Amino acid sequence: MHGPRFAEVHRQQARMLAKVLRGTKPADVPVEQPTKFELAINRRTAKALGLILPLSLLDRAGEVIE
Repeated sequence: MHGPRFAEVHRQQARMLAKVLRGTKPADVPVEQPTKFELAINRRTAKALGLILPLSLLDRAGEVIE
């Protein structure tokens, strides 16, 4: 699984909401793209699919599910 960190997405949403609550028009609030992503690897599923995962990829993963 690869995607944005949910905590970071929620922080961005909170910043945008705070701007709107302070009086900024929603159309004037800039759209923010996630800047931090996380990678989780399910080794059991990878093995079932016949994939060989290099150690460098496993080292980079934020979470490895056995």
